[in-house]
Amino acid sequence: MDDNNLPQRLAAELIGTAILVFVGVGAVPAALMTNGAAPFTMADLGMISFAFAAAVVATAYALGPISGNHINPAVTVGLAAAGKFPWAQVPAYLAAQSVGAILGAAAILGVLGSRASDLGLGVATYGPGVGTAQAFTAEFVGTFILVLTVFGATHRKAAAGFAGLAIGLVVFGVILPVAPATGASINPARTVGPMLVQQLAGGQVQFSQLPVYLLAELSAGVLAGLTFLALSRTAADRQVRAAGLPAVKG
Repeated sequence: MDDNNLPQRLAAELIGTAILVFVGVGAVPAALMTNGAAPFTMADLGMISFAFAAAVVATAYALGPISGNHINPAVTVGLAAAGKFPWAQVPAYLAAQSVGAILGAAAILGVLGSRASDLGLGVATYGPGVGTAQAFTAEFVGTFILVLTVFGATHRKAAAGFAGLAIGLVVFGVILPVAPATGASINPARTVGPMLVQQLAGGQVQFSQLPVYLLAELSAGVLAGLTFLALSRTAADRQVRAAGLPAVKG
C-alpha cells in the first residue's frame, strides 16, 4: 500500500500548520512594521489575506498527498463528523496542528523580533465595538464557508487538481469581510498558537475570548461537514452504506 503512516501524516500536519501561521499570521505584524505610522488600509488586509491563501495553496500541493493537509482542527473535526476521517485519529491530528501553530508563531518572533510581539503578533481578537454574539457569528460563518469549500473541492466529483487553489481562494475571500470583526482566525490552531506564544513573550492576550473562537470554529466545521454530506449523498452512496462496504471517499 502507498499510504503514509500516522507519524508521517502528523509530521506533515505539524509542518503545514506551522507554515500557515508563520506566513499568514506573520504577515500581520510585518504589515504593521512596514506601514510605520501610516494607517492600516484595505490594501494591507488584502496582502495579509493573500499571504494566508498562498500558504494554504502551497501546503495543499506540497503536503496534501501525505496527510490531506487539514492544517485546521475545524476541518479535521468536520471530516470526522461526516464519516470521512477516523475519530480515533482526531486527537493526534489536533495535537500536531496545535504544536505546529505554536512553532509557527514562535518563528514569527524569531524572524521579526520582539517588535512583532509589541505589535500584537497577529493574535486574533475582537474588533472595536464587537461583542460576543457578533464575534461568534463572524467566526462561525467564515469557518463554515471554508470547511464547506474543503469538502466540495476534494469531493470525488470535483475537478481533479484544483482543490488547493479553490481552498486558497476561499481563505482569501473569507478573511476580507470577517477580519474587521474578529481577525478572521477561522482555525482553532491558528487561534491558540499565537495566543500562547504572545503570552509567553509577555504580550497582552484576551484569553476570555478564546472559548468563543473555539466553539464557533469547531461547531461550524461539524455543521459544514454534515451539510455537505446531506447535499452530496447520492443513491449509490446510500446503497454502499447499506451493503456495509467502505464508502467512496468524498
